[in-house]
Amino acid sequence: MMWLMGRLVPDHKTIANFRKDNGKAIRKVYSQFVGLCQQLNLFAVASVAIDGVHPFCQH
Repeated sequence: MMWLMGRLVPDHKTIANFRKDNGKAIRKVYSQFVGLCQQLNLFAVASVAIDGVHPFCQH
């Protein structure tokens, strides 16, 4: 993707605004993805949770 965007790197506010402005579409894509995974029997009986948190690391 980076080559397609000419190595442009969006800042935090740009990403946050995109998520805010496209929330319904993002949820729809996630829902379709989960449905596809279910059709392909990629889920076990266990619950699945996806967390978007990035842990902070200090060296």
